[in-house]
Amino acid sequence: MGALRPYGGRVRQWMFGGVYGTVLASALLAALHSEGDRYTPYYDAAWILVTAATAALVHGYARYMSTHEASGAHPWRRLTRELADEWPLVVACLPTVLLLCVAGLAGWPEESVTTVGLAINIALLAVWGTFAALRVGYRRWTAVLMGAVDAAVGLGIAVANALIK
Repeated sequence: MGALRPYGGRVRQWMFGGVYGTVLASALLAALHSEGDRYTPYYDAAWILVTAATAALVHGYARYMSTHEASGAHPWRRLTRELADEWPLVVACLPTVLLLCVAGLAGWPEESVTTVGLAINIALLAVWGTFAALRVGYRRWTAVLMGAVDAAVGLGIAVANALIK
């Protein structure tokens, strides 16, 4: 596979958003887990989507402001492009949102849904990390190792969830 430019390109943004969104969804899934409260999977799914969309908007706006030039042409067009480039962050949260919606329809217990959701996100982080490393030119085994490091972030969230709860 061809190497990416170190600081540019849509693929890089797509990979960044995928990892960021998956970690965000994992953290929110663990945090929204309610001890003793009524289980509300649709509410949890909505909060994950709202938080992901807010994070995407804030990240895009911050990136726009950090590179803003007063004399730059078409500032609204550039701002719109920066905000639109954040869609992968929101899309990466969708597997968790979908799982919560299916859990609500099927009546699955919260503990199982949280465990399965965190496991799915750990696997997705491994895939994201491996794909990203391969895409930028790492060899296969190094890329797999980097995917394992990304998955370890998700595992850390799961362990923290178990310890805190």
